[in-house]
Amino acid sequence: MKNSMQATVDIQRFPGAEQTIGDNDKYRKMYDRIAPFYNLSNKIYFRLKFGGEAAYRNQFLSELEIPDGGRVLEVSCGTGDNFPYLPENIDLHGLDLSLGMLQACRKHLRKWNRTASLYHASAEALPFGDNSFDTVYHVGGINFFNDGAGAVKEMIRVAKPGTKIVIVDETERLASGTYEKIPFVGKRFKNRTDIRIPIELVPPGMLEVNAREICDGLMYCLTFRLPSDTVQ
Repeated sequence: MKNSMQATVDIQRFPGAEQTIGDNDKYRKMYDRIAPFYNLSNKIYFRLKFGGEAAYRNQFLSELEIPDGGRVLEVSCGTGDNFPYLPENIDLHGLDLSLGMLQACRKHLRKWNRTASLYHASAEALPFGDNSFDTVYHVGGINFFNDGAGAVKEMIRVAKPGTKIVIVDETERLASGTYEKIPFVGKRFKNRTDIRIPIELVPPGMLEVNAREICDGLMYCLTFRLPSDTVQ
């Protein structure tokens, strides 16, 4: 019965997800193109660089605080590659601006025998009510959002008071040392501002703000906690 339900899982699509401008438009189109081979290329890279995918992903997924049966949102979930490393007894939700990546994610969910609700929408306008999720995290993308501060505010808005937010993306070392050299996509990472950990995106009043490089300096992890009495 579970497999039958997964086979009919749809991607909920919201207005504006394909009417993008600026960097959102540039990178949405790029990820749509590379979606069919994104998962496999990552697996090969992580095996060579870190000895396997789990060794890479656990460096930031270990930061998540997921209650038993909790409602979890990954913003910019891509092809869903983090999902197999999360607990099974959760209410899982994934959102991305790239429809191509979400379509690949849907295929992977069936393969992994996992269920999740998928949304084609912008991180800067999350289609959820206030205080909706026990866990909110983002891996990859915010470096090149049109409005990174707006995306962080949206993550805060949909998270329950007291929630720990986890934001992960590549460092300048990875972008300039690897991404810029990849055929076909490298040109999209050139002529840009150097990447730094965007601590300034965390609004005043957040607690336990922490920023550090992980994955041998190729990624950064920015975490903070909402006050327990957060007013949305």
